Amino acid sequence: MMQDVKLSRREKEKVRQRQEMLEAALSLFSEKGYHNVSMHEIAYKAEFAIGTLYKFFKNKENLYKALILENVEEFHEALMKAIGEDQDEVQKLRNYVKAKGEVSRANLPVIRLYFSEIRGENFTLMAGLDSEIRERHREFLQTLASIFASGIQKNRFKRIADPFFLAVALDGITTAFLFLWLEAPERHPYPADPDVILNILFKGLVEPYKKSSTPR
Repeated sequence: MMQDVKLSRREKEKVRQRQEMLEAALSLFSEKGYHNVSMHEIAYKAEFAIGTLYKFFKNKENLYKALILENVEEFHEALMKAIGEDQDEVQKLRNYVKAKGEVSRANLPVIRLYFSEIRGENFTLMAGLDSEIRERHREFLQTLASIFASGIQKNRFKRIADPFFLAVALDGITTAFLFLWLEAPERHPYPADPDVILNILFKGLVEPYKKSSTPR
């Protein structure tokens, strides 16, 4: 996205209007659900004429995809920044787990909206959008895998699995914690200490076998 300093006054105004439309749509989608909101309602809430709304978005599906993709991009950039700092591999993974919780809390309405759609049966709505999101997700997983690979090479981690599988495992665990938090935030808050999640991988589950000294 272009920086404001490079935009003309007219372009800045268009950016502002578009953002207000997206914010109005998110508020309505979060309150009533995607299918129960019309473009007229979005225009009314954003205080724009319906014709102006259609100049920015050709239909409601197009608006929804723009809303989700913009937030996915912000999410992606925040996570890439978190793991891109010059620190050791363990700290990079801690940064990732922590950042995933922080950016989710900061964008709670859109996170709830997206998860509600992918859990539903609206395949037409998610078609195309999912492919773009999956591409960004796979790109991130490859970067996360490189951290595991580096840690294995430096003997920081044991090679218990392919680095990409380890990245998928950690991503899945953190997402599962997010689902729990979204469903029951008081009962299952997303851990403030990243090691609560990381120790599932770091500590392992199986205790070393100890032969009983008690005679049978």
